[in-house]
Amino acid sequence: MDIESLRDHLLSCEHATEGTPFGPDTLVYKVCGKIYAILSIDADPLRLSLKNTPEKNLELRAEYEGIDGAFHMNKVHWNMLMFEFGLKTALIKDLIAESHQIVYKALPKKTKEQYPLQAHV
Repeated sequence: MDIESLRDHLLSCEHATEGTPFGPDTLVYKVCGKIYAILSIDADPLRLSLKNTPEKNLELRAEYEGIDGAFHMNKVHWNMLMFEFGLKTALIKDLIAESHQIVYKALPKKTKEQYPLQAHV
């Protein structure tokens, strides 16, 4: 998965925005103002940090050599995907969707009422 298709996919998530609050080398993706993905664009190969449950994060790290605790993030809740290990596109997309859902579900009820999802979460 190249950077442009990855960016397109991250922005295709409902209510997603892209910004650079940490500087021009790091793209931050938010759902309703809360971070669900961080893409290091200066890294070669690509690095993508995503949120998941603590249990799932441990399972993913045990199963995939290309998944580890996210740099500069709470490693209990965040994983970093390292693209040089050949992670499958389907896995990456599934983990993006899970991260988006986890962050969306934790939003205040008022925010979710203001920004409902078309797909049921």
